[in-house]
Order: sequence, then C-alpha cells, then structure tokens
Amino acid sequence: MKDNRTLLITGGTGSFGNAVLNRFVKGDYFSEIRIFSRDEKKQDDLRKRINNAKVKFYIGDVRQKRSVDGVMHGVDYVFHAAALKQVPSCEFFPMEAVRTNVLGAENVIDAAIENNVKKVVVLSTDKAVYPINAMGLSKSMMEKVMIAKSRQSNGTLLCGTRYGNVMASRGSVIPLFLEQIKQGKEITITDPNMTRFMMTLDDAVDLVWYAFENGNPGDMFVQKAPAATIENLAKSIKALMNADNKIKIIGTRHGEKLYESLVNREEMTKAEDLRDYYRIPADGRDLNYSLYFNEGKTHVSDVQEYNSHNTTRLDVEQTKQLLLKLEIIQNAMNNE
Repeated sequence: MKDNRTLLITGGTGSFGNAVLNRFVKGDYFSEIRIFSRDEKKQDDLRKRINNAKVKFYIGDVRQKRSVDGVMHGVDYVFHAAALKQVPSCEFFPMEAVRTNVLGAENVIDAAIENNVKKVVVLSTDKAVYPINAMGLSKSMMEKVMIAKSRQSNGTLLCGTRYGNVMASRGSVIPLFLEQIKQGKEITITDPNMTRFMMTLDDAVDLVWYAFENGNPGDMFVQKAPAATIENLAKSIKALMNADNKIKIIGTRHGEKLYESLVNREEMTKAEDLRDYYRIPADGRDLNYSLYFNEGKTHVSDVQEYNSHNTTRLDVEQTKQLLLKLEIIQNAMNNE
C-alpha cells in the first residue's frame, strides 16, 4: 500500500477530479497525484483548497500529444476524465467534441502505452448509448477507440466506465433549480416524465475505482443506479427548500432523450451481472469479417436494454433522502 504509485487525472480540476482528491489525497495508496488540465485559474483554486504537496499540477491539453507526453512520464495509473460534456456546445461545434473526446482520448491512451502505464480507466457517459447528439456520438467513439487499442496495448490495461448524470456536478440541473428558487423564478423543467439516473460524485468515484480494481482489457463497467423523473426531482428540491415557486414545463430541448440508457440491448446479451455493477466485456472478435457478417445472435431481440425508465424508480420522498446527501443541498437549506 505504501509503494510509490503515481496517478494522473486528466481534466482533473472538474467535479470528478475534485471528488477523487477528496477520497485519496490523505491516504497512502498514491504517493503522487497529477492534475492535468487547461485552466490555470481552476488549478490555482484547487491548489489552494487542497494544499497538499502530494498533488502536482500540469497545464496542458489532451488535444496536444506533446503536452500529454510531458505529463505521462513516470505515471502508473490514469483516470481519463477530460472531455467536452455540454450537449449544446458539442452540437454547435461537433468537431471540437471530436478533437477533445475522441482524438484527445487517443492521445492519452497512446502516451500511456508508450510510457508503460499499468492501467488506464476512461470515463464515458450514458449518452454514448444509442447516441442522438454530438456529445454522445463522440463519447461512443472514445469507447470504441479504447476497446480497439486494448487488444494491442503492450501490457497497459485499458478499461472504461459509463455513468449517468452526476447530481450537482457542473452543468447539472440541481444548481439551476436552486438558483431559480433563490431568485423567486419559475422552476423550468422539460418533460415531467423525463427520467434520469441519480448518482452522487462518490458513486462515480466508486465506479471508477471498481473498474480500476476489477477491469480486464476492453471492459466497460456500469453501476446500477436509481432514477427519478424531472418532475419529482423539482418537487423534492421545492419541498426541501420550503419553496412555493411554480413549475413551468418548457418542453424537450434539442438533443435530449426522454430517458437515458446505460447498457444497450446488444451489450446486455453478454453483460455480466456483478450485483451492484454490470461488466460489459470487450468484443473479442478479430479481423475475420465473416464473424461480423455471417453470424448473429437470435436472442438479442428478446433482451431489454438497461435504462432510466426500467431501473429502480425513486418517488419524491426517496429523491429527497438522496438529495440530502449533497453538500450543495445542505448548504442551501442552511442559507450558506
């Protein structure tokens, strides 16, 4: 446990990177944690908050292989979290999503293999399953890149995780609802029946850590998570805040789904149920194209995907109990 182990987190100043540091900075599992990102302001803020010599900060961009090479030397493990994650920005600038989410991931994976990194865990999203927007499409391609390179990674184990909405992370709807309540505005929801998986940042770190400890080359891991309707989420926050703001339905926005899927139907035919998680093993077929065109599975049509409509559904009271775990909700209730 006290061997020298260096962890690199790309996009490490984001919500996930902060959660990883909160979990591991005071322990002795990693002797050094490197934070790699583009934003010097966020790095400076995080440096002051963490104030730990174990954490090293590197300015760079995953789009630039040269800067990735510079941070990768001497690294044992990588959590690849750097990404463009906002659906609207990826819709308007799809090639930017490709450059960060696909080519950037390739740069990280290639640099890890070249520097004999032991393990790389890439972070994906439910939007990569049956993708309908550029963000999901680019993340789906990132998964394919990881799986393809896992077949010839020369001792570097590559695997991935896929998770749904992380509650109260940057850009999520919970901070928006709280701000609307604070300003006395209407709470805007899209479709009352729209469902989303409900995960905390701790859940996201648990999932990545589970993949880190249990992953085989090319595996994708999914954590089973409950879901709530957007209407119940808004009602839960209103109840916790003792607010009387009206709820306004604005309709489904461009690029949004009624529900999100974490495991598609084709993947469910081979997924391994690990109680709290699904392991989706990599497709082991080689370049024998007959295995793609001449063979199939008749039972695929009988299998159901795993999505936010058919997972455990939270009612208002259950959603409130989950929300109470969040620091942003606790602070808001205390007027902080």
